[in-house]
Amino acid sequence: MSRRTRPLSVSLSASLALALLGACTTQGGDDRNPDKRQPGVATGTVIGGTPMRGGTLTVLSNQDFAHLDPARNWVMPTMDFGTRLLYRTLTTFRAAPGKEGSEVVPDLATDLGTSSDGGRTWTFTLKPGLAYEDGTPIRARDIKYNVERSFAPDLAGGPDYAQRYLAGTEGYTGPLDGKHLDSIRTPDDRTITFALRRPVAEFSSTVTLPTFSPVPASREKGVQYDLRPFSSGPYRIESYARGKKLVLVRNTHWDVATDPVRKAYPDRIVVIQGLKGSQIDDRVIESAGADASAIEWSDLQPSSVAKVLPHPEIRKRLSAERTGCTDMLALNTSRPPFDDPKLRQAMHYAVDKQAQVTANGGPALNDVATAYLPPSLTGGRAADPVHAGPATGDVKKAEKLLAEAGKADGFRTTITVSTGDKTRAEALQQSLARVGIRLRIETVDPSVYYDTIGDTTNAPDMAISGWCPDYPSAATFLPFVFDGRTIKPRGNQGNVSQFRDKAVDRRMDEIAKMSDATTANRAWAALDQQIQRQTPAIPLLWERKPLLVGDNIAGAFGHPSWTGQFDFAVIGLKDPSRTKD
Repeated sequence: MSRRTRPLSVSLSASLALALLGACTTQGGDDRNPDKRQPGVATGTVIGGTPMRGGTLTVLSNQDFAHLDPARNWVMPTMDFGTRLLYRTLTTFRAAPGKEGSEVVPDLATDLGTSSDGGRTWTFTLKPGLAYEDGTPIRARDIKYNVERSFAPDLAGGPDYAQRYLAGTEGYTGPLDGKHLDSIRTPDDRTITFALRRPVAEFSSTVTLPTFSPVPASREKGVQYDLRPFSSGPYRIESYARGKKLVLVRNTHWDVATDPVRKAYPDRIVVIQGLKGSQIDDRVIESAGADASAIEWSDLQPSSVAKVLPHPEIRKRLSAERTGCTDMLALNTSRPPFDDPKLRQAMHYAVDKQAQVTANGGPALNDVATAYLPPSLTGGRAADPVHAGPATGDVKKAEKLLAEAGKADGFRTTITVSTGDKTRAEALQQSLARVGIRLRIETVDPSVYYDTIGDTTNAPDMAISGWCPDYPSAATFLPFVFDGRTIKPRGNQGNVSQFRDKAVDRRMDEIAKMSDATTANRAWAALDQQIQRQTPAIPLLWERKPLLVGDNIAGAFGHPSWTGQFDFAVIGLKDPSRTKD
């Protein structure tokens, strides 16, 4: 999958917990097994049937996109939006709900690539007849150029697999000064070959990321490319007023014959931004006029639950798919007070995880996380915790560890959260106060949240963050969250804790070289426990994503590869005529 857990969502609160518990029953099984079904909302199914071609799909949002530039796009829902609508990648995920949606299929490439040299070299051949929005051909060197762009310091924030995997990249800072990578070869317009520093058996999955989409050098605009990516997908940008409105129209040079994944049902897609969450919910619930053909970008608000769940006709329009991510409280280990492992362990026992469940929607939409790796990467079951104890925390254990760390009277600290997570921060504030830890809360707009906490010099003591595997492999999880070599001064993404441990880094390198997947999976699980003992972050939640659609929406389902966000490849309208002016 991709970057981080529910990064731009509005958190749900206790009212959703109560309403869902009243409306649904939970099937039996282990209380820590997040594979329990939640009747009453659409999960694993397609809402509204098969769409018709035409009409205008409206997306109602409380925020702007963090980045649409494919070199910088590493936020889960935005990756879905970008790679399904505006640009294509060498491979992509199948457009299907449930486990089938995790299957990787060819996109721009004719197949899933050919490896040689023991998995150190990968070659892809582009399909014939691929074109940009102006009809010019998509060439292999355009993909090479975008991969190179991802190294530019000014274009920070995107997936860094190229930096991790490609050979000969030391000191490389992108193509803007005319320098190019020898480890990417394009002998002709349809062939691209990647030379890797080590074998990567799953490189076919790596190239699903927007880093591996085409950008022609002639269209380079540096940081301004964010405003107007040049389309290789089924839609192009007609207009974009940041924070207000984005309008997409058809790319008439996109050829469906080259693209079995994207259906491109709507004629237009309009994203209206800057709305209040409750306003979005009310509009979609009522489904009047154009709002009948609208979907939510951010999560259902707690105040709206009572308007949805008691009404079967509305409830059937609610999706609540598993995100497949782990939500964490990142502790800044680069400076006091959290450079002390004993103090970090005390924090683990001081945090009331059950209060986090309540503040984020209750047990119908959350499970208490017991480890860093999500159940999707550990055989479907929750891993056993290293720091065992009740989900509500262990005050006595926390006080004992605080005393051992020389903080028997507690201490002051800060947390930065997005505005939508303020309720969760307040729940943390209350639980930490039980052991004398005095927490000051700072909030920032969701659209700049990860840029804020990714500034390592000015990073807060704590932040609510998380990670989603870019594809079903622990190799896309633990190294991105806890490898100290990945920390960047700006645009620091996964390792928000700024955790550095040479033994952990060495073990990651050893596991990465393992050719047997079963052996590697066991080793990753053991490393998860090793890192837990040092507690650079506190695993909090394994979540679902609640999203509502209007009654004229068809083809809607939460995609497993994008944290339960709707799959924009196949969503559309039941009756396009209802959206005509």
